Amino acid sequence: MKPTPEQKVLRIGILGCANIARQFTRDVASSTMVRVAAAASRNEETAAAFARANGIGRHHGSYEALLADPDVDVIYLPLPNSLHAEWAIKAAEAGKHVLCEKPLALGVDEAKAMFDAARRHKVMLLEAYPYYFQPQTGAMLQLLRDGAIGSVQSVQACFGFRLANPQANIRMKPELGGGALLDAGSYALSLIRLVMGCAPVRVQAHATWAESGVDISMMATLHYADGRRAQLSCAMDVANMRGATVAGTDGTLETEFLNHTSATAAGDAFGYLPSQLRVRRGTANTIPFEDIRSGVGSGFRFAAEAFADVVGRLDFDAIERAAMASIDNAATLEALLESARGNKAVEVRCEE
Repeated sequence: MKPTPEQKVLRIGILGCANIARQFTRDVASSTMVRVAAAASRNEETAAAFARANGIGRHHGSYEALLADPDVDVIYLPLPNSLHAEWAIKAAEAGKHVLCEKPLALGVDEAKAMFDAARRHKVMLLEAYPYYFQPQTGAMLQLLRDGAIGSVQSVQACFGFRLANPQANIRMKPELGGGALLDAGSYALSLIRLVMGCAPVRVQAHATWAESGVDISMMATLHYADGRRAQLSCAMDVANMRGATVAGTDGTLETEFLNHTSATAAGDAFGYLPSQLRVRRGTANTIPFEDIRSGVGSGFRFAAEAFADVVGRLDFDAIERAAMASIDNAATLEALLESARGNKAVEVRCEE
């Protein structure tokens, strides 16, 4: 994509120097719509080394200095989950748009406070699930809108991986918002919300707990007001698994919903792979699945360019639609954790 004549290149400041920030910087480097203009760490030397290694022109030795940088339009926020609300709100108060890594918040009240701050200061806040912005996800939604599988009745979604070096990994730290649900299950939940179109009214979850106190795995059933159901599975102690099955009245859809995609199974410079999307248009198991092909690339770049587009067009309506989904997801994640801890069904609290 290229910016329209009315739009300028969106200048991004990266708040933090984690590995995901390196990947983001690398993947958006070739974009004509966005440019990483600056990076910040709480340590001057760390920020300088990160900027130097990643071809970034400026660096700051504090987060506050990045927020005060007049040559930054938007903050990319890849900090630990427990810091998202604090720094998204501070960025909004500084007049910066915010592209925030998932999960947006640790609970629904945090999520609402973040969007309230963005609205007060007339900036945009967007939760960045990279797969959301993949052409494949657009193709999936178009199939559903076109009635390719009839009316959606249920979704099963999973995401899991085996955690490397768990003793030192922040995903094992409850004080930083760790755990399988927030790290991996948030992806599966976001796909469920995307397909079902609303939040569940009640959830029942069961988890296995690590010694540190985080959930190492979780399975859950989500109940909807109209009687539909969804199932979610996530884990940090299994081989990589990622996929979803959407069952409709007149067909079935299956997807891997990968963050980053390649057209081929080998040779991608970053190791990206093809992502499956296939549809069976009909109810009989004798009907073959049809493979759906879409554009491929980095979800980081797709997300950054989509954000640049809505910022350039001042499309606050699009941001509000995304905000509704993010608040639904935050409320559902909160209910799932409460359910798993209490071994009981929990109502989902989306409204005030």
